[in-house]
Order: sequence, then structure tokens, then C-alpha cells
Amino acid sequence: MVAAAETTLQGLLEGAKQYQVPLYQRTYSWTDHQLKRLWEDLQRLAEDRKENQKTTHFIGSLVLAPSPQNGPAGVQDFLVVDGQQRLTTLSILLCAIRNHRVAAEGREHQDRLDEQYLINKYSPQRRLKLVPTQADLDAYVACVDSSALAGTGAVGAAYNFFSTRLAQPEVAAEIQHLEEAVIFGLRLVSVTAQAGDNVYRIFESLNNTGLKLTQADLLRNYLFMRLPTRGRAVYDAHWLPLQERLTSTELELLFWLDLVHRDARTTQGDTYARQQAQLDRLVTEDQVEAEVRRFGRLGELLRLILHPEEEQDPDVRFRLQRLSAWGTTTVYPAVLHLLDRRSQKTATSRQVAAALHYVESFLVRRLLIGRATANINRNLLSIVTEMNRDLPVDEAVHAYLSAGRKYYATDNDVRQAVRSLPFYTNGRASQRTLVLRWLEESFGTKEPVMPAKLTIEHVLPQSIGPEWRQVLTADLDPSEDLGEVHGALVHTLGNLTLTGYNAELGNSPFAVKRVQLAKSGIQLTRDIVSCERWGRPEIQARAEALSERIIGYWPGPTSQAVDQNEVRWDLMAKALSVLPAGSWTTYGDLAALIGTAPQPVGNRLRAVPIPNAHRVLQAEGTISLGFRWPDGRTDNPLSVLLAEGVKFDEYQKADPAQRIDLEELAQLTGVAADELPRRIPRPRTGEDQPLAELFAEQLNVLQDSRVAGATLALLDQWTALGGSLLYGSAAETSCFLMARERGHRDGDIWPATVYPSGKFEVVFQHLSNRHPFDDVVLREQLRQRLNQLPGVDIAAAKLTLRPGFPLKVLGQAGAAETLLGHLQWFYEQAHVSDQHSTITV
Repeated sequence: MVAAAETTLQGLLEGAKQYQVPLYQRTYSWTDHQLKRLWEDLQRLAEDRKENQKTTHFIGSLVLAPSPQNGPAGVQDFLVVDGQQRLTTLSILLCAIRNHRVAAEGREHQDRLDEQYLINKYSPQRRLKLVPTQADLDAYVACVDSSALAGTGAVGAAYNFFSTRLAQPEVAAEIQHLEEAVIFGLRLVSVTAQAGDNVYRIFESLNNTGLKLTQADLLRNYLFMRLPTRGRAVYDAHWLPLQERLTSTELELLFWLDLVHRDARTTQGDTYARQQAQLDRLVTEDQVEAEVRRFGRLGELLRLILHPEEEQDPDVRFRLQRLSAWGTTTVYPAVLHLLDRRSQKTATSRQVAAALHYVESFLVRRLLIGRATANINRNLLSIVTEMNRDLPVDEAVHAYLSAGRKYYATDNDVRQAVRSLPFYTNGRASQRTLVLRWLEESFGTKEPVMPAKLTIEHVLPQSIGPEWRQVLTADLDPSEDLGEVHGALVHTLGNLTLTGYNAELGNSPFAVKRVQLAKSGIQLTRDIVSCERWGRPEIQARAEALSERIIGYWPGPTSQAVDQNEVRWDLMAKALSVLPAGSWTTYGDLAALIGTAPQPVGNRLRAVPIPNAHRVLQAEGTISLGFRWPDGRTDNPLSVLLAEGVKFDEYQKADPAQRIDLEELAQLTGVAADELPRRIPRPRTGEDQPLAELFAEQLNVLQDSRVAGATLALLDQWTALGGSLLYGSAAETSCFLMARERGHRDGDIWPATVYPSGKFEVVFQHLSNRHPFDDVVLREQLRQRLNQLPGVDIAAAKLTLRPGFPLKVLGQAGAAETLLGHLQWFYEQAHVSDQHSTITV
């Protein structure tokens, strides 16, 4: 439990105590500005105390952490978590007062002030009551000892400041009053953490000084508090190399990963408290030093994970680079353990590379079957604690990932998923692109490919014209619907490839696309180019070929694993349960979402009561003739939909603007993860910001000059309003219009994301939990404003999704100016709270 008490400098310093400013923390940095303010406050306080001895002046707080070695007797040690600048300044001031009084009045003042407030006379190893940072220690000791070095550095400058003021005749006459004001009149709040307290969280809740200590900073400070005699040597030999190797954030990651090795349930927020508990079990300085050495060794390994190009073994380097590109830190504990095993000679580089290959296969195969995120953190974080230590590390990792229900897809799972699941809506966009890039690499292509310029191409387009309708119609059975067949095929892996010609290809007929794809050096397109047509048989044949390549390239689980690709009826039920009133979807969209056909979806909805089943229509927006309520209801589904706000035309076809399509179903259910922006500011002229340049390059390639120019002009005008631009790091470089950055007290917020391929995406889904747009009234106002743009019709039912409109809208006369006005309104709403805020000191 935290103990907070008001005290004076006398109460703080009298007795056998030592306050250690954390080793190698921020050095003493008070300047004349702060010193002058303190001095003026002291002079006023001394004058006021002449009339009333009880007058005090509050100067702030100290946050302290007691040493675990404190006992009932001896010097009590404390770590100064916050307030070191203030405490150091007051100690320097006492030195200056002491020296002035010794020179003017006699040596009795030296012993009195030294023994009460500056040194522990009878504890040579704990002589100083205050131990400042290592960089300031010599200058501070010189002040305490009145040596010639007392005037050097920032500490010396503060000492000289006070000595000069004290030497003034009018001040010298008041020296007794000034000393009493310092020792008895200045009041502080001393906040002391008790055993078991998480000092990091205490500090975070109290800190308002602008100095941000991380958990890694606090842990470093605690470690060196446990090294009173060997701190400098341990720092130079072990800590400094570690600190130079890793940033503060990376150090915090290291300490968390070390804990996860022991307990996979450890959260990053508990890093300091849990590590402190581990350190409290250590008794001697030798044991603490050994712990610092161990951290140093693990830090070298984490450096390889974060910078895999530095790994010497080519096979391990290749696998580390792959996992780094995948972009999930949950693999780090397992990777760190594998590298640690190698460093301790209990695993070879070959075994480590093989184990990393299994982890990569596990991630890729889960993505392919639509289970990219299911229990992924728990599964990966538990590898170290649950794998069989008696097996070679590669076999142990393979066996662990294969056991139980971890969704390590079998070969049969892969074949079925590649043929039927909508790969394009699974997982993160960057990971989908990676799988296609890695498949391209599996061909051993010698021609260099520029992956940053490649985007995913739907060979069968997402929007089909007459030529494509004719191709698909030729493959239909009499009972099949063209729209549903198209929806079941378009996002499957068999229909996807990589290209740098996305703009040229567009929705062109296959004959046109085939010519363009033939110009490419991408091996993934070879089997497409060899086809005379591109319909369902060709897409399914390519899916089967890709399945076998995947199976051969990414090893599957051990034989103990069972197929896990059952139809995701649970996912369909979830999608329908959150399908908004005033919207509708299709049997084909639901079928594509869960990896089955429209007919089984219809059968399921007729047999099993599922919320909102009446909102599922045929592809053209009509109610199926076979629809019936599974619970025996008899009301007309058309009347129910009309009452909910769905609009129908004279042919009883639902408004297509209100349709929730496959991609939006994925958004509703969380299948498709948001791509988050990288925190990179919009570049200024002359700055090297490759993502911003890449966005502009892709935009100019994929859009005509009028649309690209209007888009870039809009972005420039957005920044002129006060907004900023951040960029995604996927193959298609998206641009986020940031109205508030992450550091804002209300959090970051952006109204839209711009995609060079042609979409202005309005992120209602993101806005629904960002103040003030968590108020649906404001989101509705934004929707209505955007619907004033020509050709834009966003349905009210999509206020929890990420709908959008084509960038080509901006090419129409006046559209960009109108949109800018709406964006300005958004920016003003996002900053309303700023107008009512006050700044307190």
C-alpha cells in the first residue's frame, strides 16, 4: 500500500538514511531560471516566517521506493523515483549555506549541517544522504566536501548561484532565517511505495512533470539500487552494452519476454512488478550481477530478432526475416527461447531454422483456413512453457503446435480452404500479400521482383461486366445464381495473383488482362496466362495447384493432428446477430464467409433458429421462394424488412446500397483485421519518407491524372487545416487522415483512409469508439454530409462498418471542395474538447 505523508527537509534528511537517484538516469539539469524562482520563494518565505513561524511553502512531491535490504537497524535506503532534481538542488543549497556560515561564523556549523542533513557520519559505505546520478556524483561530492571541484558542471553552477546570492550583504544578515526556511519551512509530500507495490503504476498515476519513465527505466534503477558497491563496474561491463544495443522500448520488451518464458499469462503492464519480485529473491551483489549478465545475453538475442539481417547463419536469418515481416510479437518468446537454446549449445542452427519454419507454417496455414487469430496469443506464448524439453527443439515445437485444437491446418484442411474460403477477406492485408509474395518466391524466380510495387489482383473482377457475365454463365448449373457463384469465387486464392498493372487491368475482359499479365515476370501468373478463358473450372484448377504448392512449401502438423475445417456455422450466426436493421446480405456472401455453398446456408437457416435470418436475400435482392421462419412465424418477411428500413423497388428488389457484402460481413465479425497506420508524419519538402512517396507513386499509377491530382490536393488541404497524414505499410500503401494523433488526451482519430487503388474508406467502425464520434448522432451527421457528394449513397445501416466511395468522385466538378468542407467540420468536432480545456501548473 502506498504511504503518502507531508514532511519537511528536516524530516526527510534527519536520521540514518540514504536517497539514491537512479544510476545513469537524467543528470542534474536545473538552470538559472528554476534556481532564481526557488531563491525568490525562499526569500519571501523567510520574511513571512519572521511574523509567523508556522508559515510554510509547498514545493512538490517525492516518489520513493524502499530498498528490499532495509532492516530494523542501519541506514535506510530509498530509490528516488521522482523528485531527484528538487532534492539535489536543496542539498546543494544546504552545502552553500554551510560553507557560508563556516566562513563567516565558525566550523560548528559544518559538523551540525553535515551530520544532520548531508552525511551519515557513522556509516562510511553509506556516507552520503543523497547519492545523485553517476555523471553528477563527483561534482556533488566536491560540494559536500567543500573541495575545489565544487564549481564544475551543472551541480557546480547551482552551488555558485547560491553562494553568490548568500554573499550579498543584505542576505548574509538574514542567513539564520534563510536556513530555517529551507529546513523547516519548505514542505513536500513524500510518497513511499511499500513491498509488493507496482512502482511503475504509482509513478504513472502521479507523474505530471513531463518526464516519462518506462518500466525498463524503473527496473534498471532497481537493479542498480541492489548494487551499492559494484554498480559502476556492472554498468560499464554489462548494462551499457545492453542499453546501446536496444532502445528503452525494446528493453521493456526484453524484460517481458523473459517473464513469459516462465509464465505465458504475464501481461506487459506487469513487467516491472513481476521482475522486481524475481530480483527480491536475490541476496548478494554477485547474484544481481549475474542477473544483469543474463539480461545482456538475452539482449543480444533479441537484437537478432529485431534486426534479423545481423544473424550469421543464412537459414536462421531467412526464417527470422520471414517472421519479422509477418508482424506479430507473440512469436518473440518462442524465437528468443530457440536462440537461447542455441547459444547454450542445446540446439543447432539447423534445428532452430526448422523450428522457425514450423512456426511460419502454423501462421500461414491458420490464415488460409480463416483462423488467423483464434487463440493465437495463448498458443504462441505457451510454446516455451508447454513444449516437450526432452525432444530436439524443432521436433518439440512441431509436436506442440500439432497437438490439441490449435488450428494448425492439415493438408486436407488446406485443400478445402484454398478452394472455397475467401482468402482476400481473411487476416491482415499485409499478411495476405506476404503469402502471395512467398508463394512467388517458392518458384525460385531469378528475375528480381519489386514487392512494394505489387498489389493483389482479382483476375475475375470484383465488379463484372457483360463479357465476364457471359463467361460465368456458361459454367452455371440450371439451379445456380450468377451473383452467388461470382461471390463464391472472386475472393478465393485461385483467383488472386500479384501485379504491378492493377490500374491497367481493372475490370477488363480476360483477353485484355491476359496480354498484360503475360508482360509480367511473376511466376504466379504463368498458369493464368496459359488459359484461353477464366471461369469457374480454371479458378478451381488453379486453386488445386496452389494447394499442392502450399502443402509442399509449408509443412503441415504431425500425424496426430485432425482435420479442423468444419463449416463455421458459429461465424455465420455471429455475422447475422450483428447484421444491422435496415440492411441485408445474401446467401452467397454468407457462404463465402464461412467456406461453404449457398444451398447449405439456406438449408441451415430454414432448420435452425438464427437471429435476423430474414435479412438474408438472394443475390439480386429478392426474398427466396423457399424462405420460411424456422420457429413457425407466419408474418411476411417483406413487411418485416420494410418496417426495419430496407427499401424495395417496384420489382421487390432490395436497395443495393443497403447490402452488407462479403467484405463488410468480415468487418462486422472481426475476420478482417484493421490495417493500422504507421506513426509517420507527412513529409516536408526534401525529407526522405518512402511510404509517402510510395503512396503518391501508386496513386499516380493506379488513377488517372485528374483523380490523382484532386486526391493529393485534398490531402495537402487537410494538413493545412491542422490534420496530419500517416501511412500503412502493406503492399498497397494506404493513407490515414489523422485529425488527432495518439498522444492526444482523447486518443487518435481519423475519418477516412485513402487507398491508391481507388477507395475513399469512411471508418465508422473506428469512429464508434472514439470521442466524440462514439455518439451515433455525429456519425449520422457525417454520413449525411458525405452523401451530398455526387454518386455517393452510404446506407445508415453501415454506421458500424467501413464503407466508402470511389476516388473518381473527386474528379467531378466541385466534389473535392465539398468533401474538404465536410472534413473541416469533422476536424472541428474532433477538437471541440480542446476549446474547453484548461492548463494547470
